[in-house]
Amino acid sequence: MATSSTIRLGIVGLGTIAQTVHLPNLRTLEGRFRVCHVCDVSGELTASIAAELPGDVQVSTDWHDLCADESLDAVLLLTPGAHSEAALAALRAGKHVLAEKPLCVTQAEAGQLAAAAAEAGRVLQVAYMKMYDPVLPRARASLPELGTLRVVRVTVLHPSDECQVEHALIRRFPVSDYGPIAAADAYAAARTDEALGVGAPVSLTTLYNDVLLGSVIHELSLLRALGFPPPASYRYANARPLSTEQSATSPPCLLAVGDLSDGVELQLAWNWVPDYPEYTEELAVFGSAGRLYLDMPAPYLPAQRARLRVERVIGDARAATTYHSGYTTGFVRELTAFADSVQVGAPVLSDAAGAAADTRSLQALTATIGAEAGVKLGGEAALSRETALGDAPASDGEAGRTARRCF
Repeated sequence: MATSSTIRLGIVGLGTIAQTVHLPNLRTLEGRFRVCHVCDVSGELTASIAAELPGDVQVSTDWHDLCADESLDAVLLLTPGAHSEAALAALRAGKHVLAEKPLCVTQAEAGQLAAAAAEAGRVLQVAYMKMYDPVLPRARASLPELGTLRVVRVTVLHPSDECQVEHALIRRFPVSDYGPIAAADAYAAARTDEALGVGAPVSLTTLYNDVLLGSVIHELSLLRALGFPPPASYRYANARPLSTEQSATSPPCLLAVGDLSDGVELQLAWNWVPDYPEYTEELAVFGSAGRLYLDMPAPYLPAQRARLRVERVIGDARAATTYHSGYTTGFVRELTAFADSVQVGAPVLSDAAGAAADTRSLQALTATIGAEAGVKLGGEAALSRETALGDAPASDGEAGRTARRCF
């Protein structure tokens, strides 16, 4: 539990997601949080942000210093990439942790973090804001009205990041200390070897880290919020274009088919559309007696709402009902839920166990895409895919030899 009615918070990473979303939302929740320490690899940016926050705010350029700050109750991790190393340090230092996605690169990290949070008696929450959207409970409650569920179809049209934040004024300053960046890159590279096997083609490691862990992971968390565990394996998956011989200049488009629970099929399409600035995300559920369409808001627009449309049969009539969520976004609600877990022990919806399930599913997806391209991955991905298929897992050495033949 926090030692006061206001959670004393430290923030690591002051880039786009911090400036456009989290810092403005924390101002609206000043009765629950007080930002006491901010950290970024740019000292100028850190000083600029700290100057606009109330009170005496500490600054640093190395997250180790923030995690060691004994005055803090909790840490918010907003740096690019995975957050397992900093999350583990913060938990061991007695801090509650709210980490942006992805929490981790490997399933092993998720297990280690869950154990560390339990041992420390601290809250560990993943910032899967889609799970906290106010329309989600209504959507989940509507599923029984659709009869026997047949198909869940997820479609994402993803523009460039620049398109999505062109409305926002984002401060950028030169990096003052490249040491933490180099250390984070080395740590992530080692964990990627554990996830996909040593020697995996760079096109697949980039796909896994940047597209799957960076974006598609949100779709799996959304599925879980609706009661669908993510697929442990995929019957088909393809990335186009994808070369195993060279790095890609832009993300590929993805198409995957897998099985959810109770015979429900998942059809997932993630599409890179960099020149059209409208982010689009639709989840559709088709049942024997009805249909559900869920349009999720773009992430960087603070007043945009989710929309839910439920179509069903009532007697001999066809009925359609449309619901809109309120203006309190999933980003705000995840912060409120974090405060409730820290202060009154409320259950954590987006926990490390869910992150582990998402990570396993994305490793299996990467392995299936690799198999389509003639590459057999190693590491946890081999176990994730081949255990589900009932095959004997490949060693890292075999995966490395296979991948090197593809360069």
